[in-house]
Amino acid sequence: MFNNIASRYDFLNHFLSFNIDRLWRKKAIRSLKKYNPQLLLDVATGTGDMAFESLKLNPIQVTGIDLAEGMLQVARQKAAVRNLADKMVFILGDSEQLPFDSNTFDAITVAFGVRNFEHLTTGLSEMFRVLKPGGQVVILEFSKPRSFPVKQLYSFYSKQLLPVLGGLVSKDRSAYTYLPVSVSEFPDGSDFVNILVSVGFTDCKAQALTFGIASLYTGRKS
Repeated sequence: MFNNIASRYDFLNHFLSFNIDRLWRKKAIRSLKKYNPQLLLDVATGTGDMAFESLKLNPIQVTGIDLAEGMLQVARQKAAVRNLADKMVFILGDSEQLPFDSNTFDAITVAFGVRNFEHLTTGLSEMFRVLKPGGQVVILEFSKPRSFPVKQLYSFYSKQLLPVLGGLVSKDRSAYTYLPVSVSEFPDGSDFVNILVSVGFTDCKAQALTFGIASLYTGRKS
């Protein structure tokens, strides 16, 4: 599914979110600035938008990993055009079986990817394993607005308009029908924080963004 929409993925992300997704990524990366991470891992990197945003932290290297080779090809092309091949690497791999040694990365980011994990706790446990002690995890994910009228408006947009608009542009309506379903089933807010704690993360927090349409989750490995 993600390979099918790779060529239009960036455009659709920005268009369908009215460019708010860019602001969410900027906020997520700014939360890492005080930690000065040098080795970063972007899990479920897709076309690399979060990985490219993390370059503002001036790390030594950013590694992106994803299961969709079509998405990774777009990310690599973007890195090549920007002459960033020496600072970024995008590899094909399973987020639930990360091909890295334990205690490797200073920080791990994920943008709108954890809800796609087949086994959520397995993927989060793997992120915990490869993170260095003292390292930070920053996760952006869609959540469910709960206040009137945002809840009702978002439900109509995501379930009625988004599949039509996304399908017209990407030629794959199923991908944008899947999105609201995956969001509705995802354990957001305090439920997700509890899962982070259960796999070992400490100082875990959730911050609602844009009336609860998305959430920023942070934690650390002690």
